Amino acid sequence: MALWKETPTSAAAGAVVPAAGSPPERTTTTGNDRLTPERSQPDNVAAAPPRRPRDRAADGVESVISGNLTIEGKIEGAGNVRMAGRFKGDVRIDGNFNIEPGAHLTGAVAAGIVVVGGELQGNIESAKRVDVLDGGIIVGDVKAGSITVAAGSRMRGHVEFGWEDEKGGKVVQSLTGGGSS
Repeated sequence: MALWKETPTSAAAGAVVPAAGSPPERTTTTGNDRLTPERSQPDNVAAAPPRRPRDRAADGVESVISGNLTIEGKIEGAGNVRMAGRFKGDVRIDGNFNIEPGAHLTGAVAAGIVVVGGELQGNIESAKRVDVLDGGIIVGDVKAGSITVAAGSRMRGHVEFGWEDEKGGKVVQSLTGGGSS
């Protein structure tokens, strides 16, 4: 069964020939031997609404800064970011930020969940959660809802966790780091 109507006209006579590897277009022959596309939907069927772009953070899709890159600037936006290279600048995202082992960031970080496996020289501001992995290094202040620190990680700076803003009334728990955790 053919997916299109074949006509005896040739490519030299003005027929539409599909490109190699693409599906053929359905056509009909009119009285003047010109090919016209057939309607794919009846007139009484409404066209599908246009698709809306999805939030990358909700999809679990992430942007990656490769291990062989060195970048200077700033990162802002929505979505998750995984950094394996070197970056100098501030990071402000509505999503999660992951600093891979061997990666190096110099700058402030504001993100939902921050995972530090490499080295961060800068402050973490208002994160929901911070995870410092074995071998992770933070030189700067951390302000988060919760923090997990693995054995073998290092930190130098001021840490505040379990806090809410002044209106929330929750007690701030504070630690001052000065060496190995």
